[in-house]
Amino acid sequence: MTQRLVWERDGSRWPHRDTSRFEQCAGLHWHVQEFLPPGPRGAQAPVALLLHGTGASTHSWRDLAPLLALRYRVLSLDLPGHGFTGMPDDGPMSALLSLPGMAQAIGQLMQQLSLAPAVIVGHSAGAAIAVRMCLSGLAAPEKIVSLNGALLPLGGVAGRLFAPVARLMAATPLVPRLFSWRAADPAVLQGLLDGTGSRLDAAGTALYGQLVSNPGHAAGALGMMANWDLFSLEQELPKLQTPLALVVGANDRTISPRQAQQVFALLAPPARVPIVTLDGLGHLAHEERPDLVAALF
Repeated sequence: MTQRLVWERDGSRWPHRDTSRFEQCAGLHWHVQEFLPPGPRGAQAPVALLLHGTGASTHSWRDLAPLLALRYRVLSLDLPGHGFTGMPDDGPMSALLSLPGMAQAIGQLMQQLSLAPAVIVGHSAGAAIAVRMCLSGLAAPEKIVSLNGALLPLGGVAGRLFAPVARLMAATPLVPRLFSWRAADPAVLQGLLDGTGSRLDAAGTALYGQLVSNPGHAAGALGMMANWDLFSLEQELPKLQTPLALVVGANDRTISPRQAQQVFALLAPPARVPIVTLDGLGHLAHEERPDLVAALF
C-alpha cells in the first residue's frame, strides 16, 4: 500500500486543525472541516460546500473559508485519495475516482451529515464535481460558483492521449513514488506552482510541498486524472438548470480563461450568470486574493 499522510503526524500544523474531524461514509474515511458563523444560530446558516481541485486539499480554502463563514455554514473536505481522506481497502478504485463516483460519494456524505448546500463552490475539477452533483440530482443548491473550473475536455491530440497516459501512470506503483520524490525538490515544486500562473506565499507553497511529496496523495491525484471523463459532462451542460457563476483568473495557465466563454455558450439561459474575470490572478486565484473572491458572495 502506498504511504499516505497520517493525521497524528502530518496534520499537527494543518490550517484550521481545530475545525477538522473525520467521517466514515461510502467506504471512505473522510477528512472534513466545518466553519460556523458567529452567534448562537450559526448552525442554522445556509450551507456552503467547498470542493477543491485535483492535487489539492482543504488547505486550499484556508483563507477563503473563514471569510465565507461570516455568512455561511462552511464545509470543506478532502476528495477521495487526497490529503487526509483515504481510499477504500477493496473494491473498484476506478469507479470511486471517476467524476460520477466522486459526485455520488460526496452526495452520500452530505446526506449522512443532513446538510443541503445552498451554494457549492468548486475550484478547477471541483467545479465539475459540483455540476455533476446537480445534473445527477445529488444536490440542489441555489448556485454553483466555479473558480477557474475545469469543465471541458482537453482538445486535440492532448485530449485523446491524456486519459490513456494517466491510466498507465496510475497503474504503475512506482510512478507516484517517483513523482513525489521529484516534487520534494523545491525547484520542481516551484515550477509546478509557476505553471498555474499564481503566486503563493511561503505558507501556501509549503503546504503544497507537503502534499505533492507524499506518494499516497500523488497516487490519489493520478488516479483521479486517469478516471476523469469530461466529454460526457460537456454533452450534458445544456441540461443544467442551476445558475453557474464562472469566476476566471485572467492569468490562469492551467485552464485557459477562454474556456469560460465556451462553457457559457453551452449553458441554458437559467444557468447563465455573467462571467467574472479577476485581473492579474492565476489558477489559484482564491488562494492569492481570498478577499476578492469572498466579496463576490
